[in-house]
Amino acid sequence: MSPLTPPAQSKIYSLEDLTKLRSTWRKRGQSVVFTNGCFDILHAGHIKYLEEASRLGERLVIAVNDDASVQKLKGSTRPINTLDSRMYLLASLRCVDAVCPFSEDTPLKSIMDLQPDVLVKGGDYTTDQIVGASEVKSWGGVVKVIPFVDGFSTTKLESRILDLYREKNKDT
Repeated sequence: MSPLTPPAQSKIYSLEDLTKLRSTWRKRGQSVVFTNGCFDILHAGHIKYLEEASRLGERLVIAVNDDASVQKLKGSTRPINTLDSRMYLLASLRCVDAVCPFSEDTPLKSIMDLQPDVLVKGGDYTTDQIVGASEVKSWGGVVKVIPFVDGFSTTKLESRILDLYREKNKDT
């Protein structure tokens, strides 16, 4: 039995099941906002980003990099939190409607299967750099870049933690 408990667990889907749910939402006229990422150490910058993204439509879907793809992107010390933990934390947020994992190098398959109305990425991207942007635009969707919240970065947070650890243990 999974240590994850409802209601957060009930928001975690396979891509196949989420595609079926997307169909139901579409029949109800509900727009879907899609974003993706590692979300390794969830912080206030992530929360503000996701809250803003959720206001762009009726349903917010997050595709989360699996552990192997995070390691490939971020290096051998990452992820710090497992895929299950990262998805559970994201699914626990009120502004999030669904979470699904992906293992490919990019979320393009998830985007193509779900066909979101809005594709969102954070401020370190320009629209032309966003995977799936041309596809989303081709079916009439919108691509948005949400500016970063100053002072928040998982990489900077990880570095600060390591610095604090080294400082504390420098005389040991």
